[in-house]
Amino acid sequence: MGDLAAPGAGSPPASGNGNGNGNGNGNGKGKPAAPKGREAFRSQRRESEGSVDCPTLEFEYGDADGHAAELSELYSYTENLEFTTNRRCFEEDFKTQVQGKEWLELEEDAQKTYVMGLLDRLEVVSRDRRLKVARAVLYLAQGTFGECDSEVDVLHWSRYNCFLLYQMGTFSAFLELLHMEIDNSQACSSALRKPAISIADSTELRVLLSVMYLMVENIRLERETDSCGWRTARETFRSELSFSVHNEEPFALLLFSMVTKFCSGLAPHFPIKKVLLLLWKVVMFTLGGFEHLQALKVQKRAELGLPPLAEDSIQVVKSMRAASPPSYTLDLGESQLAPPPSKLRGRRGSRRQLLTKQDSLDIYNERDLFKTEEPATEEEEESAGDGERTLDGELDLLEQDPLVPPPPSQALLSAEQVAFPKGLPWAPKVRQKDIEHFLEMSRNKFIGFTLGQDTDTLVGLPRPIHESVKTLKQHKYISIADVQIKNEEELEKCPMSLGEEVVPETPCEILYQGMLYSLPQYMIALLKILLAAAPTSKAKTDSINILADVLPEEMPITVLQSMKLGIDVNRHKEIIVKSISALLLLLLKHFKLNHIYQFEYVSQHLVFANCIPLILKFFNQNILSYITAKNSISVLDYPCCTIQDLPELTTESLEAGDNNQFCWRNLFSCINLLRLLNKLTKWKHSRTMMLVVFKSAPILKRALKVKQAMLQLYVLKLLKIQTKYLGRQWRKSNMKTMSAIYQKVRHRMNDDWAYGNDIDARPWDFQAEECTLRANIEAFNSRRYDRPQDSEFSPVDNCLQSVLGQRLDLPEDFHYSYELWLEREVFSQPICWEELLQNH
Repeated sequence: MGDLAAPGAGSPPASGNGNGNGNGNGNGKGKPAAPKGREAFRSQRRESEGSVDCPTLEFEYGDADGHAAELSELYSYTENLEFTTNRRCFEEDFKTQVQGKEWLELEEDAQKTYVMGLLDRLEVVSRDRRLKVARAVLYLAQGTFGECDSEVDVLHWSRYNCFLLYQMGTFSAFLELLHMEIDNSQACSSALRKPAISIADSTELRVLLSVMYLMVENIRLERETDSCGWRTARETFRSELSFSVHNEEPFALLLFSMVTKFCSGLAPHFPIKKVLLLLWKVVMFTLGGFEHLQALKVQKRAELGLPPLAEDSIQVVKSMRAASPPSYTLDLGESQLAPPPSKLRGRRGSRRQLLTKQDSLDIYNERDLFKTEEPATEEEEESAGDGERTLDGELDLLEQDPLVPPPPSQALLSAEQVAFPKGLPWAPKVRQKDIEHFLEMSRNKFIGFTLGQDTDTLVGLPRPIHESVKTLKQHKYISIADVQIKNEEELEKCPMSLGEEVVPETPCEILYQGMLYSLPQYMIALLKILLAAAPTSKAKTDSINILADVLPEEMPITVLQSMKLGIDVNRHKEIIVKSISALLLLLLKHFKLNHIYQFEYVSQHLVFANCIPLILKFFNQNILSYITAKNSISVLDYPCCTIQDLPELTTESLEAGDNNQFCWRNLFSCINLLRLLNKLTKWKHSRTMMLVVFKSAPILKRALKVKQAMLQLYVLKLLKIQTKYLGRQWRKSNMKTMSAIYQKVRHRMNDDWAYGNDIDARPWDFQAEECTLRANIEAFNSRRYDRPQDSEFSPVDNCLQSVLGQRLDLPEDFHYSYELWLEREVFSQPICWEELLQNH
């Protein structure tokens, strides 16, 4: 993971304007670029960065994509030939057991009888015969597509058959087979000896994992038309996957161990995409999705006696509208395209006109009619020279652009034409720490001394301070994490008087207990795979091979086959990124709700494994192109490929892709990674400084080109937390971004994010912050999960009779040296009675 330390290695160097997005064009001496060169530069920029005029993407964020899409992503296009093999294995076995009927014609009892027979035939010694029976089961789970006429029928019967298979005990049988395949040392050693691993090396594992994935995904899906039997089966299945059954670990831990074994190089043939997809869906099924999380949060706040949430964050984000991206002329290297110094000196009298013109451009681009224009202060007048070159360079470029701002009469639309917002989307929040800090500053200013954490005594403070404190307390927000941290501090201080903590055995708690001691290895393994799947990563000899379950036995020999394999490989990587990003986000959100220190433990190990630079490296690409990529062939997707005869593929059909405006999984992955980055850096100043050190501002700002409200919101959140460190010049050069932050991100009343005057913006020992957090995490884990018998808090037996009556296991030869031991340890040792009295 050492190569993650410089995510911006391929990014352009920072220019003097502070936005870190300069370029090498121009002579660098302040001379104006020729119009021809400027046009060439602009066209090159458009080609490299994609069109600025991105339409608003109609994307609805959720736990997962549509049912058919989630099932189709299980299979690579290389596996399509195996659909026919599965069907043949089923039909051969079915004809020997049932005469003159098809599967769909059988009664339910007859179907159950046949499935019982299949499971009996699984328990054979012959590996080949066992594989054929497993393929027959897989054909049932795939919906017996040979007897269906449409894709809807295939999906319907796939779901029906999966419930039937589960009720007959198929999942438990396949779980035993999976254990056997994981421990199959012969397959591992064979894969290690091969110079190139292909899809043939993981045949048995792929069949087993496919059946299990289809069962989890179909049973997980809830529909109003489900019968009571199906609803009961779903809850039973959820419990089996969540809790340890027959002294076995939860199923998710087995899949985590497969991931670490794959990354260690001991099992390079594991079909890692299927493992990750199944792991993600098992965690989602057992712990719950995002809506279930919101419901759990409301319930937990009620149990802790906290006031209800002011809004439902999911609904607020859904109602948001995407903003127009900022003007990208600021990224074109202002220092090279600016007028000469003599021209700058001649314009000093028109400073206010320039600012006014910039403001009118903002109105034209953003249709932001709610910005209030204020006259420039003396401080702005004095420091305006810092941003002069930036503004002049931008305006000089805009004069060459055919996009001319309309007259003020057209730019300022009437109130009837614009729907004025009722207010900001989020209710402001204030922490207890913010109120204490505000009162500390006020008391020092007006009284000359402080009262510590006392927020009630306002004696000696003027009336406006009283009103301010009242307003702050009205918007005070106490999080579940605050309560948990306070309880943990009390348990650490008074372990005896408070007694032992009662920890409810929830699925999340059981999963954390199982992951605890191997959690660092799990996080490193996931990030290694994410790094290998990232589009910005270059192939290296020491990187892990994640293509074992997509490469065919025989490599393509025609251009068409190579194109198809290229699309398949890119699609394969995208699905891996999607599953890992969603899995990590789900784990963090559930652990944070369960206990804040569980969340912090996972977060710290992600940070130590260089997750922050890895995500920034992922975004250091043309995100718009990544989101609109079409690495799919719709006619080869399941279930379409099982119903229709495959048409002859041509170069045009491969290049065309699908007709969607964007790729759902790629946009989903980007939002998840941004949310993950927000989780890791929120209220952590040391990690925020990592964003600054790795020059994330220009990388994140480029992501604002994607006109999707949710993605923009999390980008703006990441920009907001670091604006105070980026300097005044950056803030002046990116006023549209600052305006978007004000409009879309939640306000903290005492947060001086826009000016950098906050005390948190000053340097301090970042390492101490992480060390303190780590000490708190270790104390929590030790107190709750390490329970040694010889603890100082364990009960002591004070009864002489029972102590002497205890039987001790002594060595066999002890009685030979008993007298010698007495002489040496008892009789020859002087007893100092005074010391005994003093010690006790």
